[in-house]
Amino acid sequence: MQGTIRIIGIDPGLRRTGWGVIDTLGNSLRFVASGTVMSDGEMDLASRLCQLHDGLADIIHELKPDEAAVEQTFVNKDAVATLKLGQARGIAMLVPARAGLQVSEYAPNAVKKAVIGVGHGEKQQIHMMLKILMPKSEFKGNDAADALAIAICHAHHRGARRLRQAVG
Repeated sequence: MQGTIRIIGIDPGLRRTGWGVIDTLGNSLRFVASGTVMSDGEMDLASRLCQLHDGLADIIHELKPDEAAVEQTFVNKDAVATLKLGQARGIAMLVPARAGLQVSEYAPNAVKKAVIGVGHGEKQQIHMMLKILMPKSEFKGNDAADALAIAICHAHHRGARRLRQAVG
């Protein structure tokens, strides 16, 4: 039987990138930490991306996750906003990959289904289920809560993913 696996979930955003770290052993989940990396909206894009990079790198260095999960970007009506979100998402995938972590991606509906049981739901439902699944969890704001949900989604799917990789 495999030991405890530490997972970081990342909810990418240019202004706020949420992160949440959990430990999983078998079917049990344990809250470790969560928060938000902020970028300064007054700075140029490259500097903001550096802020996100450095903030995530510090968290990964400090909390030492074994695996990472990132939410997939949905397409906006605003092409410029979509492009900027994609760049922030690139940072969210690059930082754990450079740290040697396997990075998995999950669609927003898959995350919601893993946490609240259906693919569509309100933020408050996610908050409520996080408290049920991990009563000691603490999160400030939707970004950190979403990141914890992404980590939980990965915890639920990682066994099936590893089995598919071993067979394929």
